[in-house]
Amino acid sequence: MNKALLAVSAALALSLPASAQEEPKGAPAPSEIVAAAPAGDWMAIPAEDLLVMTLAPDAEGKPRQVVIQLMPAPFSQGWVHNIRLFARSGWYDGISVNRVQDNYVTQWGDPNYDNPEAAGEPKPLPEGLKVMEEAEYVASRSQGVPCGPDVIDPAMCNGISERLLANLVARDALGQAAFWDGWQVNQDSMQGMWPVHCYGMVGVGRNYSPDTGSGAELYTVIGHAPRHLDRNIALVGRVIEGMQHLSSLPRGSGALGFYTAEEAAKRTPILSVRVASDLAASEQPAFEYLSTESTTFATYAEAIANRRDPFFIVPAGGADICNIRVPVRRAE
Repeated sequence: MNKALLAVSAALALSLPASAQEEPKGAPAPSEIVAAAPAGDWMAIPAEDLLVMTLAPDAEGKPRQVVIQLMPAPFSQGWVHNIRLFARSGWYDGISVNRVQDNYVTQWGDPNYDNPEAAGEPKPLPEGLKVMEEAEYVASRSQGVPCGPDVIDPAMCNGISERLLANLVARDALGQAAFWDGWQVNQDSMQGMWPVHCYGMVGVGRNYSPDTGSGAELYTVIGHAPRHLDRNIALVGRVIEGMQHLSSLPRGSGALGFYTAEEAAKRTPILSVRVASDLAASEQPAFEYLSTESTTFATYAEAIANRRDPFFIVPAGGADICNIRVPVRRAE
């Protein structure tokens, strides 16, 4: 090998990326903890609690499907009832994504329903919709909010087991951060418990109070968690698959990210929305989440709050509740 080649080889060796270095041994990463979770730590999500939303194919003709897990009781059940009714009546079929506000939300619904750029008559709403009160944004004591020995005021609940991660509390100024039945929540000894606006959460669009929305307009969070919306709007679920199809859509230039009349072509059509349990057995998606009552989850959450795997230098000492995403996976 001549001197020129030797020099090139030496230069290449010095420029090897960090990923080419041998990884030092250390504590397991959160992903490794989840991968090692025993089968018994995974909880099946009922097909009745899954929505399958099919968007029009993308510009390359590739299919786009989004799966949403609906919120379990005692949270937002009036709105969840309405959403199933909208889906089963076919009302959502043929609506579109009408608003994409950068670092905030993607919103979909009838383009002629409560839309600043509406140009036609809105679709008639199905019969049997429930009307909810603002108080239903929070699950109160009377609704049987579950808790356990770590909750500040045990009198607010009915004694069902609950794991509250004390190392997360200091990082959430808006209440007592907790995990309940696989969901990120906050709680207050006087008010009760409520779900929080983390990335991928699905909420109900509404007008000015006292309107609480019916479920005709839905949105998902695509940016930094807008926690100021907690307890001011109904959260009804979360996107568990296909989030990229909603977070990467073109942004609207109208007020609040709505598409203007000139941007009508940017609206993404929604071909259909189905409750998964209504699909043929061969078409039903099956998902499961890591139990937030499990030792594996507690280990995983602590590992996120205090990263000790080889890349990290200083443990953070805590984490925002929204950074502790509950693992969800396709069931085998």
